[in-house]
Amino acid sequence: MADKPKSRSQLLPLLQKVQEQEGYISDENMQKIADRLGIHPVEVYSVVSFYAFLSTKPQGKHIIRVSTCVPCMMAGADNVIKAFEKALGINAGQTTPDNKFTLEKTSCIGMCDQAPAVLIDDKLMGFVAPEKVSEILRELA
Repeated sequence: MADKPKSRSQLLPLLQKVQEQEGYISDENMQKIADRLGIHPVEVYSVVSFYAFLSTKPQGKHIIRVSTCVPCMMAGADNVIKAFEKALGINAGQTTPDNKFTLEKTSCIGMCDQAPAVLIDDKLMGFVAPEKVSEILRELA
């Protein structure tokens, strides 16, 4: 981070870089970024907690995000979430004990025309049915 300019506009890029490198943004890293940019740590935390794609805790190798926007919920996203929870043995918001999968609910991912939609790592998937969950997880294994 030493080569980065000291500017508030660098907050989000710095957070994204740490997220990419570490898999999450620790309290220590939030403090370092706040010190670097000369802002209060609570400002850094507020940005981290605002964006669903930034995390304050370690995540699994694969991050499964199920959209919970209105069109996705109307198309059965809740049943897709339950299917992932059952298959993984965790609840949404948790990571499997082997750190392989993190399951999250997320706001709209821009796939309302293919609801229910899921984002796995960087791959968008539409029309996901609960019956497809086992196949999806097998492909990730």
